[in-house]
Amino acid sequence: MTVVPRRAGCTGMQRDPANSCGVARHERHSFMTGVLRLKYLFLLGCSMLSTAPALAQDSVADEAAGDPIILYHPYRDTYITVLATGHAEPIVRSGQSISVVGADEIEAVQGPDLTRVLERLPGVTTARSGGLGSQTSLFVRGANSQQLLVTIDGVRMADVAAPSGGFDLGTLLTGGIAKLELLRGSNSVAWGSDAMGGVLAVTSKTPGGLAGSLEYGANDTLTAGAEAGLAGDGYSLGVSGGYTRTDGISAYAAGTEPDGFRQWHGTVNGEAELASNLSLRAVARYADSTVDFDGYPAPNYTFADTPEYQNTRQGSGRVGLDYNGDGLNLAAGLALSDTRRAYFDPTYGTAPNFETQGRSWRADMKGRADLTDAFVLDFGADSEWTRFSTTYDAQQDARLSSGHALLGYHGGSVHLTGGVRLDDHDRFGSHWTFGANGAVELAGDLRLRASFGEGFKAPTLYQLYGYGGNVALRPETSTAFDAGVELGDRGGYRHFAVTLFRRDSRNLIDYVWPTGYFNTARARAEGVEAELTGELTEGLRGYASYSYTKSVNRQTGKDLARRPRHAFSTGLEWTTPLHDLAVGADLRVLSSSFDDAGNFTRLGGFALVTLRASLPVTETVELYGRVENLGNKQYQTVAGYGTYGRSAFAGIRARW
Repeated sequence: MTVVPRRAGCTGMQRDPANSCGVARHERHSFMTGVLRLKYLFLLGCSMLSTAPALAQDSVADEAAGDPIILYHPYRDTYITVLATGHAEPIVRSGQSISVVGADEIEAVQGPDLTRVLERLPGVTTARSGGLGSQTSLFVRGANSQQLLVTIDGVRMADVAAPSGGFDLGTLLTGGIAKLELLRGSNSVAWGSDAMGGVLAVTSKTPGGLAGSLEYGANDTLTAGAEAGLAGDGYSLGVSGGYTRTDGISAYAAGTEPDGFRQWHGTVNGEAELASNLSLRAVARYADSTVDFDGYPAPNYTFADTPEYQNTRQGSGRVGLDYNGDGLNLAAGLALSDTRRAYFDPTYGTAPNFETQGRSWRADMKGRADLTDAFVLDFGADSEWTRFSTTYDAQQDARLSSGHALLGYHGGSVHLTGGVRLDDHDRFGSHWTFGANGAVELAGDLRLRASFGEGFKAPTLYQLYGYGGNVALRPETSTAFDAGVELGDRGGYRHFAVTLFRRDSRNLIDYVWPTGYFNTARARAEGVEAELTGELTEGLRGYASYSYTKSVNRQTGKDLARRPRHAFSTGLEWTTPLHDLAVGADLRVLSSSFDDAGNFTRLGGFALVTLRASLPVTETVELYGRVENLGNKQYQTVAGYGTYGRSAFAGIRARW
């Protein structure tokens, strides 16, 4: 959540965890700890690759499409991505660092908390100001959370009324999600503004038949979901929705009264074939969230029975036409994203004491043309109109128009892509962006990949016209490199990847008290990522990911706030021969970090263990349950904010 502005920097209990308020000093973390974790990861990888029975043939060529067909692939939809160029294609054709998580894996992790799924991926850390539903920031390779572009069903979800823009992950739960795709690194050539740190693409389920789920557990937490869909000759229609409520925990770590959360959300999507190769697609989503928080100063004991709370209403949708011809694909559409927030303090009455409204309309067209058997051209153009207003700020608007082109070569075992983008903003002018990547397939599923990408983030309307606004602001920019070796893909029979990366960011916008917003900072993030997944034995699957990320302010030499240098996740999933009972265990380990710009407040490192299980009782009904934070670890991801202790949950799922 974002606090009602107090016209100050980073004071009060409602600080946005995405706001670094500067950056942090070199962390006093033992180098040997990192070495030992890398050694453990390497040994686990050797074990997985040596004990897994060899396949007679991992893949065969599809003579029609030229793409490999995976013979054994438990999470088949993790093989395809749209993040590399904006069009669906196999991950092996891209030299960029991309992870895909399918619906089966999301369901296996269990629960509404999306961060528990994302933290399985390398290069990812999160910070949350309290319990479920509270302001949640996602840091990818050390980038500010507002430098991560988030899309839901192709709609850009940035809150244009928020001071730094970006998307609050606390308002996005796992219900109704079919697929998550995460690109790590700058990629503004294909995606434009905001894609400095990467891109997170969320795809909703296209329901088939009927399905429902119900879960209950700690802190009086109830989560329910339902979906229904039908399809016929040339059409499909799906509806899904969910409801989550919880008494929660005290947002203020030292508090005793719980701060609850409630959300209901719904999605409708459909497709109709209008003519041969021409389809109409439409999707709409709405979410209404209310979360309690402790005000400033906190907690307000006098009015503990009437806590302050924030209501967020998000509406988004897109309607468009898709043409899939012989050697030419075209897609055009119109998208809307609208976010409205209201902050209530019952001590001053029932009316909201602060409100924000942000809206964006976006018209886009993109295409892909097969120039020859080996060369392909991806191209597109779009225009976005944004506007914002708050209780204290009059309505302002801006326009951003863009065009881009990417030329790709896919010949045999070599894949190369390069392109350029031009963005024109009616406030700061034009900006050029370049990018290139390549992959070389060596033997079997082993390949080398590398990428270079530039990113930029346009100043937000609040930074231009809100309190402390500065119309002379320039866009934030970045230059990113990465290179690595990869075997297979993470949903397949076996997968291993190691990647080195570096990103330099310039002209970063920050609030300089008491004057206003300025382009003041430079930052660098560099490190290494390693990921390993695969089958250990029949029915036993394991995963592990490790990241070392050094994120510093290049002007002060201090660490960026809330960016742990070491992050490690690992787990096992075993499906027993007895009644298909599935049991799993997950371990998440983070090193210490700093909570503030001056590196005065340290956040301690911690390790969390989760146990989970699921049991089919009939062909259509499944029972499941889990225990989070098994060791009841006391920890914080934002200084002064509470986190959950040991928590147990149980649920039921049914499909017809």
